[in-house]
Amino acid sequence: MPFNLPILLTWLRIVAIPLLIAVYYLPTAWASSYERDLIATVLFCSAAVTDWADGYLARKLNQTSAFGAFLDPVADKLMVAAALIILVQLGRADAIVAMIIIGREITISALREWMAKIGASKSVAVSMLGKIKTTAQMLALPMLLYYAPLAGLDMKVIGNWLIWIAALLTLWSMGYYLRMAWPEIARRSAEK
Repeated sequence: MPFNLPILLTWLRIVAIPLLIAVYYLPTAWASSYERDLIATVLFCSAAVTDWADGYLARKLNQTSAFGAFLDPVADKLMVAAALIILVQLGRADAIVAMIIIGREITISALREWMAKIGASKSVAVSMLGKIKTTAQMLALPMLLYYAPLAGLDMKVIGNWLIWIAALLTLWSMGYYLRMAWPEIARRSAEK
């Protein structure tokens, strides 16, 4: 298992997950509701920055690896799932939205793994639609964690709109990836 700066950043993102969750279990004497939300938002945004930084550094320093390529999306999906579960528990996100987003991530991860195993991974490569979905999701989640007005903007309302948009884009992108993989799935099924 290689170890370098990009992989260290990915591991830090994974370590941040229990910290993000633990923030909401702090005694009220230690942190107010607002302080918890602020700390969680900073943790989540820091993790998002390391997600960008580890990919950039891996390419820039020529430190890409199969392990890093595996670990990076796992860290992303775990962080998003943890944030969604927290938001559902806090009543800030609908369980349907969380199920759509988490379910899609599991489905597409399994699909990508299977397609890679049969040598057809290019048919489920990351698309622009997936990137737009991720952008909406990564904007919505910190807004819903913060939940208070900021610079005259209602984070609660904007975050809720964005998370529903992300859920719709999630379904659309899942359909897109399944459609791209379907010819290979059908061909493999016909061979059996």
